[in-house]
Amino acid sequence: MGDIKAGRLDAAALAENFADAHPPLDDKNAVIEASRCYYCYDAPCIKACPTGIDIPSFIKKITTGNLKGSAADILSANIMGGMCARVCPTEILCEDKCVRNAEGHKPVEIGNLQRYATDKLFAAGTQLFERAAPTGKRVAVVGGGPAGLSCAHRLAVLGHDVTVFEAREKLGGLNEYGIAAYKTVDDYAAREVDYILSIGGITVKTGKALGRDFTLAALRAQYDAVFLGLGLGAVNALRCDGEDLTGVYNAVDVIADIRQAQDLSALPVGRRVVVIGGGNTAVDAAVQTRKLGAEDVTLVYRRGKDNMSATWVEQQFAQTNGVTVKHWLAPKRVIAEDGTVAGVEFAYTATGPDGRLTETGETTVIPCDTVLKAIGQMFVPASVSEDGAAVLEMDGGRIAVDETRRTSMDGVWAGGDCVAGGQDLTVQGVEDGKIAAHAIDAWLRAGLATGTAAATGTGPGAGATASQPA
Repeated sequence: MGDIKAGRLDAAALAENFADAHPPLDDKNAVIEASRCYYCYDAPCIKACPTGIDIPSFIKKITTGNLKGSAADILSANIMGGMCARVCPTEILCEDKCVRNAEGHKPVEIGNLQRYATDKLFAAGTQLFERAAPTGKRVAVVGGGPAGLSCAHRLAVLGHDVTVFEAREKLGGLNEYGIAAYKTVDDYAAREVDYILSIGGITVKTGKALGRDFTLAALRAQYDAVFLGLGLGAVNALRCDGEDLTGVYNAVDVIADIRQAQDLSALPVGRRVVVIGGGNTAVDAAVQTRKLGAEDVTLVYRRGKDNMSATWVEQQFAQTNGVTVKHWLAPKRVIAEDGTVAGVEFAYTATGPDGRLTETGETTVIPCDTVLKAIGQMFVPASVSEDGAAVLEMDGGRIAVDETRRTSMDGVWAGGDCVAGGQDLTVQGVEDGKIAAHAIDAWLRAGLATGTAAATGTGPGAGATASQPA
């Protein structure tokens, strides 16, 4: 396996490297920071938040010591406000729109204040929510990531009984498996899931995948409504020679391995690593391999830094943590030596007159023993296909939905990364789930009010008996 091995750093070094990258505010500094807010009327930061958190309100409550009320402002709009405070790209969302920027000052640290308020609530063990009177309606939620859990929680609060089907062993989706360990320490993702489930009314079935263990038709026959929060199940290929060599891995798999590891010193890591991609996954993979002890980590992107989907904060973080970032290089082939990775040949690129990416004709080789692919993920339509035929309308390779997140199948909604037009952010998934939950609730209650079966499995494949969910 070339020069790939475990134990490059001792336990003390690993503990330091994977400690919280952005330690929380203490009480004094939280109040000082909260006092910097102007508490704007019609605040632009609210409009920039996909979940519409009343930011001036929650910050004002911190200054008065009303931390429970502050957390209530946050979690009533975004039940995953604690995780979003850790992973949201606030530099291009709420903090980017802070009016202090126009004065040449640094914006209010909205993300850190949001973390402060929600962490205090979790530490106190306070449950803010209670269930409404039971409606007797049952909803299936497929996918236990941000979109699915947000939808499940809101539906449970509204009085419906929810069953969450998750293909993996743990709930949380990318929050559990796909985010750098130094962003969410102390098992925070799992603790947030526990808080969501503690409302009651939510049954969890892990190890159950749509398209493998049951069908969409089966769910529609058995439940009154369905929400799909499937995420993206496949990784884009490099489409170059040598991609199948030993030493070439998917960055998302490496990140998941690190997040689930009980002993970081047991994880193998290369001496020289090349990460191909320009998003947050690429940055998380690059930085973490460096923190595991890789001596030389290079992140390579085919366009310029302004084209990278990783924000400027993430790019700077990579560079200040020892990652070399190279732009305008596209992979041509992975070079083999004795059947394992020895390097990657890249073509220099440029933008042509038509704006399309072109190769200049020059190439270069970056020696390495490990290649991590982080050039994006894609939805797998087979999960929502039956007998080889699509049962949902698709748009650009993802599920088509309307403004309420309703799909083309009666009684089925979807949200998060699997739907067309989204931002592929945790906060957007949470908002999708929330919007869908209210749409599902209204649809079910319309049926209850009129005495009709608003959800009787009238969509495609209704009444099917095969592949019933266990």
